[in-house]
Amino acid sequence: MNIVGKKKYFFKVLVAGPPGAGKTSLLRRYIKDKFDESTIMTIGVDFFLKNLEINENLNCSLQLWDFGGQKQFEKLHETYVEGASGALILIDLTRVPSMEVVDKWMNIVRLEKHDLPVILLGSKSDLKDLIIVDEEFMRKVMDKYSINHYLKTSAKTGINVDKSFEVIAKEILQSKNLM
Repeated sequence: MNIVGKKKYFFKVLVAGPPGAGKTSLLRRYIKDKFDESTIMTIGVDFFLKNLEINENLNCSLQLWDFGGQKQFEKLHETYVEGASGALILIDLTRVPSMEVVDKWMNIVRLEKHDLPVILLGSKSDLKDLIIVDEEFMRKVMDKYSINHYLKTSAKTGINVDKSFEVIAKEILQSKNLM
């Protein structure tokens, strides 16, 4: 779409990861610039919309799909990935993840498209004394799934929150040869 010299694109972005990884908190920080310690469990999926200016000639509207991480919602995920342009996978840096959990989420988001652009996010980076996930684990995930970007984020402080969405938007644009 081209509006008075500006290109505008619409992309569906999945935000996925295990329960309690901070998906909803990340999205609330990004959309409303607020942090709420009392986030409740996402039931199935929730939606957010955000316009993002990439440069003076290019805008993206991101439709953000916040996946409920609990097991009872897993059967719904297959239908939710249809038409996705990219995904953010969150790993809580304060909990020991297993490669099986990462495999599960990667298989879900890449169900329809094996080369879907994905950004790996280490959440809760503000809890420095509680971080137990090391860089080596994240590097293994990136290598295994050909992920180009890993960012440590904090919904509480806002660290790398905006950058996460800018990076995924640019990855999507590049994957579609639009940039």
